[in-house]
Amino acid sequence: MAKSPTIITGLDIGTSSVKIVVAQKKASEDGLETLHAGQVFSRGVRKGIVVDAEAAARCIQEAVKNAELAVGRRLQGAYISVGGSHIFCTPSHGLVSVSRADGNISEEDVTRVLQAARTISLSSNKEIVDVYPREFVVDGESGVKDALGMKGVRLEAEVLIVAGFSPYLKNSDSAVLKGGMEVLNRMPAVIASAAATLNDQQKELGVAILEIGAGISNLAVYEEGDLVHMAVFPVGSANITNDLAIGLKTDVETAELLKVAKGNCLFKGADKKIKIDPEPEKNNAKIFSQRLISKIIQERVAEIYDLANKELKKIGKEKKLPAGIVLTGGGVKLAQADELAKRVFQLTVSVGVPRGFANLEPDPVYSTACGLVAAGWKEQEEDGGDGPRFGGIGQGGWEKVKRFFKIFIP
Repeated sequence: MAKSPTIITGLDIGTSSVKIVVAQKKASEDGLETLHAGQVFSRGVRKGIVVDAEAAARCIQEAVKNAELAVGRRLQGAYISVGGSHIFCTPSHGLVSVSRADGNISEEDVTRVLQAARTISLSSNKEIVDVYPREFVVDGESGVKDALGMKGVRLEAEVLIVAGFSPYLKNSDSAVLKGGMEVLNRMPAVIASAAATLNDQQKELGVAILEIGAGISNLAVYEEGDLVHMAVFPVGSANITNDLAIGLKTDVETAELLKVAKGNCLFKGADKKIKIDPEPEKNNAKIFSQRLISKIIQERVAEIYDLANKELKKIGKEKKLPAGIVLTGGGVKLAQADELAKRVFQLTVSVGVPRGFANLEPDPVYSTACGLVAAGWKEQEEDGGDGPRFGGIGQGGWEKVKRFFKIFIP
């Protein structure tokens, strides 16, 4: 009997919606074939953090059920996103002596030095989500990307550690488990989005990806192929809706409708009157100013961009990223969002959508979920295609991938 193709599930647990993407390897060519992509309204999640595991579990269960009906198979495990302003990054350094008498650096040495770099002082309620190697140093010579097989006496590793608040991370795991799925691995949402939207050349030259979700916005910066910085801002597209509701003196539902249907980050020309009738049967239409709508949206989106730009300035990358800024996430679907970004960042700007997924509409909403699938496939491919490994969250199979700096190669 022929073996069924391995399918990978990515689960993006967001503030406004739970996104799920199910895909498998294409039979005769590179890339992944999308079997299902969908989303359901999210509950129990506030600003990217699961605050009510039971409520979130019901949403996850609904999303999984829809996916199972679409693909005709039982889904058992998923690669999940984690987010929220509790996520932070910190650089770390590891140092070991090469173990072999002939001085050849082995896989064991690389594993030991990365483990040494993980040994940092964190408070009891914090834990490491993942470790991203930047370079190795062999006998004082820096800039080594793959130390395996080189000769030396002393091996060092420079890494970027991403960590978070343990109770929030456990809430995410609990929600997924109660929703009927195993947690195969976790990944910060913006890192997953980068896996789906950025190419190797962008990461080598220097690029920042800004993901704007409903409750939070995430920034990740890459240079020379590696992650060099990450930040989370507690503002997102839901704040735009709230601003519209306050500024236009209307309800949140109408404000959301106006944002989606008529939202524009840069309004030009004469003012126009927008008529919205959310309940036609009540004959209660409302009139709004297009100029005012755009002004409110522009101010909030510009604030998000300013926060990201300040973060770039903090690490010395303001106006210094040759590959520019890539915008992704549902919040960047507003008209002229990229044009406003060009003004603020003074860099080239593009909207990033998932690459390499057949049968999927190019929608930035699914960037994180697709990135989780892509990273999950890399993990399983490196493990010989024998299915997911339950080696521990943030460790296990992905450590092997990262040792060779191949985790997100397109």
